[in-house]
Amino acid sequence: MGDKEKLILDEPVEEGVHHIISKKNAKLQKGYFQLPWYFAGGVVLFWALLFVSVVKPLFYRLPEPQTLEDAPNGGFIAERAYANLYEFGAIGTKVVGSDNNEIKTVAFLLKEINLIKDNLNTDLFELEIDVQRAYGAYVKWNLVNMYQGIQNVVVKLTPKGSTSENYVLVNSHFDSQPTSPSTGDDGHMLVSSMEVLRVISSGNETTQHTIIFLFNGSEENSLQASHAFIAHHKWAKNCKSLINLDAGGSGGREIVFQTGPNNPWLVDLYQKNAKHYFSTVMAEEIFQAGLVPSYTDFAIFVEFGNLIGLDFGQILNGFVYHTKYDSIDVIPRGALQNTGDNLLSLVRALSNAPEMKDMESNESGNMVFFDVLGLYLIKYSEETGVKLNYAVAAATIILVYVSLLRTASVSKESNGKIFGWFILVQVLQVIAFVLALALPFLMAYGLDKYGYSLSYFTTSSLLVGLYVCPSLIGLALPSYIYLKFQTYDKVSYAQHVQFALHGHGIVLALLVAALTYYGVRTTYILTWTLIFYVVPLALNLLSTLHDRGLSWTGVLKTFQLAPFLYNSYLCFTFIIIFIPMMGRYGVDTNPDYYIGGLTAFGAIFSMGFLIILIHVSRRSGLVLLGLLAVTAASVYVATSTDIGFPYRPKTNVQRIPYLQVRRIFYEYDGTVIKDESGYLFNFQDRRGSKPLVDAGVDLTGLVGMEEDCKKYMFCGVPQYDHRWVESMEVNKWLPRKNQVYTPAEPSLELLNRTISEDGTILRLEFKLNCTDHTSIFIQPEEDATISDWTFLKDYITSQTPPYHIYFSYGIDKSPLVFFIEVKKTDGDFNVPVVRVGISVQFMDSKGDKEAQVFSEQFPKFGVIIQWPAIYKRYIY
Repeated sequence: MGDKEKLILDEPVEEGVHHIISKKNAKLQKGYFQLPWYFAGGVVLFWALLFVSVVKPLFYRLPEPQTLEDAPNGGFIAERAYANLYEFGAIGTKVVGSDNNEIKTVAFLLKEINLIKDNLNTDLFELEIDVQRAYGAYVKWNLVNMYQGIQNVVVKLTPKGSTSENYVLVNSHFDSQPTSPSTGDDGHMLVSSMEVLRVISSGNETTQHTIIFLFNGSEENSLQASHAFIAHHKWAKNCKSLINLDAGGSGGREIVFQTGPNNPWLVDLYQKNAKHYFSTVMAEEIFQAGLVPSYTDFAIFVEFGNLIGLDFGQILNGFVYHTKYDSIDVIPRGALQNTGDNLLSLVRALSNAPEMKDMESNESGNMVFFDVLGLYLIKYSEETGVKLNYAVAAATIILVYVSLLRTASVSKESNGKIFGWFILVQVLQVIAFVLALALPFLMAYGLDKYGYSLSYFTTSSLLVGLYVCPSLIGLALPSYIYLKFQTYDKVSYAQHVQFALHGHGIVLALLVAALTYYGVRTTYILTWTLIFYVVPLALNLLSTLHDRGLSWTGVLKTFQLAPFLYNSYLCFTFIIIFIPMMGRYGVDTNPDYYIGGLTAFGAIFSMGFLIILIHVSRRSGLVLLGLLAVTAASVYVATSTDIGFPYRPKTNVQRIPYLQVRRIFYEYDGTVIKDESGYLFNFQDRRGSKPLVDAGVDLTGLVGMEEDCKKYMFCGVPQYDHRWVESMEVNKWLPRKNQVYTPAEPSLELLNRTISEDGTILRLEFKLNCTDHTSIFIQPEEDATISDWTFLKDYITSQTPPYHIYFSYGIDKSPLVFFIEVKKTDGDFNVPVVRVGISVQFMDSKGDKEAQVFSEQFPKFGVIIQWPAIYKRYIY
């Protein structure tokens, strides 16, 4: 501002021209405090480049893989593990009950373990090998899971001279889903465990506690093998702590997504011993909230064995999970090295942990923990987290109050006027926060309504325009409007920008207090975001930079580096995890709500304070127009070009599970009233059948199952497992004229039919010849009840009919013999009293010629998971 302008502004004026001078004064002050227009665009570009150049490389980094030449150093050798993985993958699919799983894979494991035993350091260790063949049952997912001849390969590594009776359990599984060679899930983890066993058993470092390496043979089949071990194995009762290894993807770093429960020392052990950090309590809370459509053995060990431990999972490239593309080609040696380095160090640490000696005396409680860009780990107790959260929320409110008082003092305005302005700004910032969430949700709704959900499934960069930009517009628009129409007589433009920043801080502080009250440990994200606003605010107040135009922005932007880097890293992590999951989230759920919400929260926490800083430059509205233009362009690309089509062959496939079904209904007198065939589709993503029809697949006659679900128990079709049962009402049926061929038919033979002495109970004894994957559905008539049966009796009292028994066998293929006792108070058993459905799967068959021709119609972007199945309904 020149001397002439100062004289004009300082010179007394007549009241008649006061309004003109005030407007000029406001413009001069506003111009003085604003930076050039291109500054705002430069700020946005700077943070985008920072994400690309720092966050993404750190997320994808992997250690240098070790070769056989490094073996004398005593570390994990990725080259050796990779060779094992290649041999494991070459076996092919390993479905429970198949020769590949029960014979070939078990033989492969025993061969490798015996080679390890040949190189055992006998001065330090003893090694025992046991092949478990287990029989049992348990209740989970509202059904009875029953197994027969399920196999586990178990290795016990005992340090000589140890008197400890507390063992460490290291679990991975070797079975697979149909069609998948399971190289990532769970071959990656299995060969890593094997290499760790090799290194420890042949090395010169002993352990204080025995280590059990469990290679379990039925995880994909409702977690049966982990239950078989923990409930029936001779070494299970001594297992006290656990490292569980599983996968929801393939080829990257493994994340810790569950700890404990209630044993904080495990997080401490991870912090001190892991070589490559990757963990967050947010993953634990999301998984335990049921938002992930997967399960791991960890839950079985905790529920049925009262174990504690760490649950690890591969999460990168979930597109290949449970498909034929889960092969060794997508797993770099560096990924094995990352897992191996961590696992070797953690197994050694856990097997020497003093906490293992007296498990009952360990401190209880939960932890708040998170890695920072994989470089280091921050952890503290939940109790400390509660105190920190409330303290930071309170500090935010207090410092904002002090800032407002300082502004009033410097500007010579009354406190009432300053607080009045701030209340208005605060209301606008609440609106901004709501808009930042609402606009992405509105976008998700609109895309889904017009059939364009999942448009980001392959091209994830579309998320920037579809959801990030609308969220940022929502955050910045209310404050932009406020600043545009505000006058700047005494309180400078820069101070009004501070009001907007303070308003956003107060919104976060209130959220911190509310989420802490409800016990959400993931609140740490907001707390640490606020810390890096509160600290620079305090420094600006103490140094008086707070009152010097835009000087305070330098300190704030410097401190905002930390929350931006961490929050964008965290958001990116969960986007990588969740996008592939949206391809199996079901047709009845709009996945864009989840991805849009996640992306919006990432934008709010990463850029919440930064986007408001665009207002310190002239024409910040250009930035908003730019964001709007990017959004419009992204919508166009998503809806009008092939880029927005979700699927790609091999890399980003649409999962197409269906069964070739024959279903037969017998009446009470044994006559057949229905014998029909068709294809039962279990579409797993929102777009359902539409992409297939558009690609030329003939699905004429495809209908819903609603009517059948009303008439028949479990819809009268051969439901595969509990996931199919959960989605049975949205499955689709495509009739077929010719009868579906099945390699065999289940045989349900009634062995005995007896009535109790008091005449109120009918006992039916059966022998069932079936396949390795069979379901039994039982529904008593309305005037009857099931009083007893072969299966778990607790299930009858805890569940309402119809009942579901999921039965599998591994190496033992003998028929299932069972009984049902039906009670009727009137004693009339000359009428129907119970309905029995038998659902049998033939996973090792491709089906008849017609079914194979049908399968060839499907486009290359789809991955088919199908086999013949038969359902028989009996009435007794």
